[in-house]
Amino acid sequence: MLPFSYALRNLFRDPARLAQTVGGSALVVILLIAAVALNKGMDSVLSASGSMRNVVILGKGSEESIERSEVHLEAESIVATSVNGLQQQLGVTAVSGEIFYQAPIKTETGKENQALLRGVLEKALLVHTSVRLLDGNFPGPGEVMVGRLAYRKLDIDSSELAVGRKVYFGKVAMTVSGIFEAPGTVLESEIWFDRNDLATLTQRDTLSAITLRMNQAEFDDVQVFTLQRNDLELAAIREDKYYDKLSIFYKPIKMMTWITAALVSAGAIFGGLNTLYAAFASRIREMATLQSIGYTRLALLASLIQESLLATLTGTLVAFLAAYFLLDGKTVPFSIGTFTLTLSPAVIGTGLVAGVLLGTLGTLPPAIRCLSPSLPKALRSS
Repeated sequence: MLPFSYALRNLFRDPARLAQTVGGSALVVILLIAAVALNKGMDSVLSASGSMRNVVILGKGSEESIERSEVHLEAESIVATSVNGLQQQLGVTAVSGEIFYQAPIKTETGKENQALLRGVLEKALLVHTSVRLLDGNFPGPGEVMVGRLAYRKLDIDSSELAVGRKVYFGKVAMTVSGIFEAPGTVLESEIWFDRNDLATLTQRDTLSAITLRMNQAEFDDVQVFTLQRNDLELAAIREDKYYDKLSIFYKPIKMMTWITAALVSAGAIFGGLNTLYAAFASRIREMATLQSIGYTRLALLASLIQESLLATLTGTLVAFLAAYFLLDGKTVPFSIGTFTLTLSPAVIGTGLVAGVLLGTLGTLPPAIRCLSPSLPKALRSS
């Protein structure tokens, strides 16, 4: 085997080639890291948003869209009294009739953007158990409570949604009464209104959905109830299954992320291959000389791979540093919420594997071409 110092010394023979290899591999790795982090972030927030113990009751025929759903107002109390085995706390059954709405919300500075609005009563906290009040209080009439990431959805500074600030639904001013968190769920991007306020503002006399939390009850019990009460025209779906269905809706977006990353990475990989072909082609005589003094082709191949791995792993390290400062912890808004990019072990592992494959498999074609000529022919090459 050639000494490791030979590969290390050769690395700096051509600084321009080294910069190209390091830059190209860094670009490929950071694109893969970004694609994996985006997809995992979106999957994570959708899977965490639904609970297996919660069931969402929607209007029949609106199972795919909670915003288009309409449920009669009296259905809330009928569900609470008809389905046995629901969660109860201090005598209150965990059944929450809610209104969902998307509408522009304007801040005091005049910035306006589309927001996710949810009209609730206090018993919503019995079914959305991940919600914790960070500051202020639950909204009463004329007030709203905002998720801690709602500012990202509105693309504004977080100070514009501080407790006591005003937001406007049309021309109606609402005071921010509190800020809540619901870690890792889409709820954190929502603005919660008093249900009666939102019903008045949107001029609707129906609910969008009823969410209930099961204790001894099972999903089948709720489904049987919806089938028995045909007059209410209801359909039941487990909350986690509802968000699973939503994730299918976002598959084309995830696919586009992978395709974009693959296309840009392919450009960087082919550019890197060209650089390696040119670099190794100029070293055919050098390799032949080393063979003539006793080094085998396999030893030379290992040395070339070592040299390439040093460059691509340096690029991988650069990509990790860039991802740490530019991506890790950043929040990304999408249509129904906001998710956070995280450099999880799976993301880091993907980047590391990509860096190793670039340095090994990517090196093989130019290295084999460099070592394949016969010794006399290689020694005569220029």
